[in-house]
Amino acid sequence: MFSIRHLTKEEFARRWEASREKYYRLAYCYTKNEPDALEILSEATYRGYCSLHQIREPEYFDTWFCRIIIYEAYRFLKQKKRWVSYEEYGDGTEEQGFQTVEDSIDLYRCLDMVAPEMKTLLVLKYFEERSFKEIGEILSLPENTVKTRIYRELKRLRDKEELHGYRETGI
Repeated sequence: MFSIRHLTKEEFARRWEASREKYYRLAYCYTKNEPDALEILSEATYRGYCSLHQIREPEYFDTWFCRIIIYEAYRFLKQKKRWVSYEEYGDGTEEQGFQTVEDSIDLYRCLDMVAPEMKTLLVLKYFEERSFKEIGEILSLPENTVKTRIYRELKRLRDKEELHGYRETGI
């Protein structure tokens, strides 16, 4: 018989500290503003810390904690009863880690056009640069389901952009 090794408080703190920037970016993708992202991260950290006894395999800490952040972001945004719109994003003057401000605005505009579940998939894939397998583990979905949903949504967004482009040019 094997025993389950639980994560210690010190291990939690060490692992959290090692990935805190990544966790902040994940929360930021949902709110697009620093105070709300920090609030989500703070609440997720508290919930994770209080739930240390629930993680059965410490090597999956990152997957487990990302799931907590995602659920906390959903809760936070549901509580505010809104998703942040493109107009609320701001003027794009801060450094965002993208090549240009226009690129970041387009990415956020696309995220505003998708359902919350799809937003999570796209954020994990393209902002967090997670593999399909990692996304599946985080969301408890089969890897092929993740691939299918992401590719289907990308096609839908491309088709929508093409249609939008045709309207503007009168074609």
